[in-house]
Amino acid sequence: MAQLVLGLASSHSPQLSTPAEGWLARGERDKGNTALIGTDGVVSNYEDLLARTDVARIAKEITPEKMSERHQRNQKGIARLAETLSQANLDILVMVGDDQQEYLQDDNMPGFCIYWGDKVTVGGRGADVGTGGQPLIGYATEDSTAPAHPSLGRHLIESLVEAEFDAGSSKFFDPDKGGRSKGSIGHAFGYIYHRIMTGDRIPAVPVMVNTYYPPNQPTPKRCYALGQALRSAIESWPGDARVGIMASGGLSHFVVDEELDTMALEGMKDKSVDKLSRLPRERLNSGSSEIRNWIVVTGATEHLEMDLLDYVPAYRSPAGTGCGMGFAQWT
Repeated sequence: MAQLVLGLASSHSPQLSTPAEGWLARGERDKGNTALIGTDGVVSNYEDLLARTDVARIAKEITPEKMSERHQRNQKGIARLAETLSQANLDILVMVGDDQQEYLQDDNMPGFCIYWGDKVTVGGRGADVGTGGQPLIGYATEDSTAPAHPSLGRHLIESLVEAEFDAGSSKFFDPDKGGRSKGSIGHAFGYIYHRIMTGDRIPAVPVMVNTYYPPNQPTPKRCYALGQALRSAIESWPGDARVGIMASGGLSHFVVDEELDTMALEGMKDKSVDKLSRLPRERLNSGSSEIRNWIVVTGATEHLEMDLLDYVPAYRSPAGTGCGMGFAQWT
């Protein structure tokens, strides 16, 4: 039987792959975001958020020295996860991420969807804001392909149906859909290929969770239960395989919410469904909604211990916008 031997989790914000001197440029772009969720849970534009922010406190968080130090910590976190993945000798990696209307769109937006085709297209990244007109750090510019694992993918779908999860299924990517690259897998998964899976590409099963879009966002409790069901499904698969599972996304953004991140990480560390269920749902939206992907992995790795490699509150504007960067592994 297969064994689930490793869990990983990482933020996937483009800010992770932007030099520190480009962070303020990303903060400037936040001024056009009219749906910023403050640490008070209020949705507003940048100007209203700024008026509710302790500007003097945030000013200390966006000095060149502070941003440079945090950029370096982010790169170390990514390198640690890439090294762990490389040394784990996995046969298959289950990827848990969200699709931001890159492939799944309003014509069909399932709460959960598992891809069980035989390969995926990984989109390249060209020039990007904050990088001086260069690609993001660590990203290839050209599209490429990577192997998937249809046998395990189908088994996961069938097992989840038996466990009373109405999982959506997908077997190919429509060449007319996609983000920057038509027919490619979403950026949550692309990040893993570009920044974490730096060696040979491991056959993967992408699991797409609708973290972003009402009205069918799964609850934190349901995400934890999904993780438990995925582990049971993996370990009932007759193949003799070492399997890992990785969450891509989060933590809080597009406003750094250190309190929310602390609550979520504490609940994960304690494997506490109760604590995770009590996360304030009004703040678990927009980019912060991707915390759900981490919760899925937490449920799948109850038999392993979580090691939070680093938590980096990466502020990028006077209004406190940015991303709470997290890097964790379960071994």
